[in-house]
Amino acid sequence: MGISRYAMLGAFALASLSLPVLSANAEDVTISVWSLDRDIQPAPNLINDFNKLNTGIKVEYRQIQFDDVVSEAMRAYSTGQAPDIIAVDNPEHALFSSRGAFLDLSDMIAKSTVVKPENYFPGPLASVTWDRKYYGIPKATNTIALYYNKDMFKAKGLDPDKPPQTWDELVEAARKLTDPAANVYGLAFSAKANEEGTFQFLPWAQMAGGGYDNINSDGAVKALDTWKTILDEKLASPDTLTRGQWDSTGTFNSGNAAMAISGPWELDRMIKEAKFDWGVALLPVPQASAERSSAMGDFNWAIFSSTKHPEEAFKVLEYFVSQDDRMFKDFGQLPARSDIAIPPTGEPLKDAALKVFLEQLKYAKPRGPHPEWPKISKAIQDAIQAALTGQMNSKDALDQAAEKIRSVLG
Repeated sequence: MGISRYAMLGAFALASLSLPVLSANAEDVTISVWSLDRDIQPAPNLINDFNKLNTGIKVEYRQIQFDDVVSEAMRAYSTGQAPDIIAVDNPEHALFSSRGAFLDLSDMIAKSTVVKPENYFPGPLASVTWDRKYYGIPKATNTIALYYNKDMFKAKGLDPDKPPQTWDELVEAARKLTDPAANVYGLAFSAKANEEGTFQFLPWAQMAGGGYDNINSDGAVKALDTWKTILDEKLASPDTLTRGQWDSTGTFNSGNAAMAISGPWELDRMIKEAKFDWGVALLPVPQASAERSSAMGDFNWAIFSSTKHPEEAFKVLEYFVSQDDRMFKDFGQLPARSDIAIPPTGEPLKDAALKVFLEQLKYAKPRGPHPEWPKISKAIQDAIQAALTGQMNSKDALDQAAEKIRSVLG
């Protein structure tokens, strides 16, 4: 279980009594934090709570935009104007770690009574690791699973308590559920030519024995062939190639898709919009004995190596970690830790879905980690588009991607 908020407040208050910076005339150490979080999200709220503790550390917050994170952060670091702490998308973490931009936190984590690596899901922890050292702390996490319309399953003679477990079962179910006359597709997912397409495809490749460094394995080719079958047979909308996860899942909510591959960020919208009985299942695997995998999203905390106050910055991160048990309850985000239980929401469908997503997180893997992830991802995106639009067959498209990735990996 997470450390209770009130216990932590007391601990920080007691610890602060011994800090000389708390004398009436002393000046607080200022720690700057950048993240994408808005006023209803964790960072600004946790910072406000921390500042109320009067620990001798004052935290200043700046909200930045998603598209500007990498460019602005690197520019700030190279010009000596980087913040002390930043939240970065997990596949971009290695870019900074490998260049010495992030501080190695391994020794501080080893001495910490708050940050314990064994408490984290393997995927999020791997995303902050570079060269066997910890260059950050997971902030939150998410993954993807299979949503399905139980009412449609019943109407088509499918057992609503037995969702598809394998790729073959998924395709067969999609065939039965697709109903052009009713404008219903069997499946909705995103194969868009951006990170969302990679996010959705990579788990399929991994479950079949492939990966970003082995993207043209026989299993990965079979995965892309399966996607192509789904599109060629019009079991999914042609818009799958251009539509992101939010829009593709919207078609499920509206009753125009019987199944959808998406994440827990959809739950609140689904509760409001979906006027039918639905459930969530683990991602289908190539065959019953196959290893499971899933995508892993969300952000990590890191301290820039240029900070003048590494110990104080780490104390701020320790406080953030001490509040991980609030991540879902207060902010609707899944903590990256396996030792924190998600409290019941009072919504039976949502609570059942959350149990599946927490199970799926056990198998979630990071994208990379690799400092050149955007180039690797672009090669995978290009292969997906080439195969699904019929420009190349799956094998040739993934062979081409593998060649591009090999040139990146060196």
